[in-house]
Amino acid sequence: MEVSSASTTDDSFYSNAVQYWSEIPPTIDGMLGGFGHISQTDIRDSKLLLKQLFNSKEPPGRGHALDCGAGIGRITKHLLSDFFDRIDLVEQNPKFLSQAEQYLGPKLQEKVNYYSVGLQSFKPEKQYDVIWCQWVLGHLTDLDLVTFLKSCQSGLKPNGVIIIKENISSSEDIDKDERDSSVTRPLSLFRQIFAKADLDCYRQVKQRNFPKGLYTVYMFILRPQKQHVPDE
Repeated sequence: MEVSSASTTDDSFYSNAVQYWSEIPPTIDGMLGGFGHISQTDIRDSKLLLKQLFNSKEPPGRGHALDCGAGIGRITKHLLSDFFDRIDLVEQNPKFLSQAEQYLGPKLQEKVNYYSVGLQSFKPEKQYDVIWCQWVLGHLTDLDLVTFLKSCQSGLKPNGVIIIKENISSSEDIDKDERDSSVTRPLSLFRQIFAKADLDCYRQVKQRNFPKGLYTVYMFILRPQKQHVPDE
């Protein structure tokens, strides 16, 4: 399977997603497609991943994180705020960001900033220790995802990482969801996309204890490939 450019010029792929999410309530259940009850299990394994990352040989800093496709701020509130001094939330739906201000509460408002933009148009203007992308990259075409991941690299501090947490298809085929205008990719395609974006997968971890019938979920810790410097 190869990275496809078939839908990169198809604006309806993005506009249909915008339409779908405009009708979704700004709640945890809405953000998780009716599976709000898995939130604690999800956060538990994500916290374990971050704790292990910070105990690694060359850990990222804890100054600044980016929450991509942040919705109402579930990841920021229950995960990232425990580890980082400042967090930026990127979310194209202004209704979700408005709700995030209430959901996060006044205590967290001092450490967060909001950016209302789709990831296909987002380019980091700041430097981040961790860029967290969860259950949102299926809304990007393959080539836009490669472009997005490349642009994220320019927004990483030294030892900074990109962390992706996404559903994985059970076959080598892409599963398309016409309802919310998204795709679920196989592991092999993710690996190809990482390589095209010049990223190394430092760690790959399977989410545990999700109910049967849901997609398998993997977490990937990605680092920029070390550039080879020729001998003089």
